[in-house]
Amino acid sequence: MAEVSEVHALTGAVLSDALDDVARLRIAVFRAWPYLYDGNLDYERRYLQSYRDSDKAIVVGVFDGDRLVGASTGAPLTDHADDFGAAFDGSGLDVSEIFYCAESVLLPDYRGQGIGHKFFDLREAHAIRLGFTKCAFCSVLRAADHPMRPENYRPLDTFWRARGYDLLPGAIAQFSWKDVGAEKETMKPLQFWIRDLPKSESQV
Repeated sequence: MAEVSEVHALTGAVLSDALDDVARLRIAVFRAWPYLYDGNLDYERRYLQSYRDSDKAIVVGVFDGDRLVGASTGAPLTDHADDFGAAFDGSGLDVSEIFYCAESVLLPDYRGQGIGHKFFDLREAHAIRLGFTKCAFCSVLRAADHPMRPENYRPLDTFWRARGYDLLPGAIAQFSWKDVGAEKETMKPLQFWIRDLPKSESQV
């Protein structure tokens, strides 16, 4: 196991400067199950543009010296309305009050040091400071008998529930990417999870 030297929040220009490294991490980490993502840098740069455009976005960066070895992103859900807004139709929720916790990617050598909790801690604290009342994220749904599912795979449901998140019934987004070994992109269902955030001092 390699040691992490720093974990801290990136915003503004520093966030923007880090996004190419975030893209490379996404390509490397999401190639594994359950995402099986066969990515490329051009696609990544288009996908991550919303974080450059948002003044409320955050990247939690994990560093080994000057090297970015992990990252977790977040932004208001309204910044992703074109991709995910329809998943909340009929939920009765106000999407303007929801902060979207997007990907969390960490190279295998750096896992097992509690970084997953820090990813959520820093993003949720950022959301609370901005006045959001809920945090949500989504996870890809794969068939239990998928031929590429590892025998030792353990879903993260227990970890997410321990963080206070729960499934949001019926909130299924559809997103397209190219799987490893596939010839073209296909749509994937992603299930939203959500939790209420504690109020900031200014909201009490």
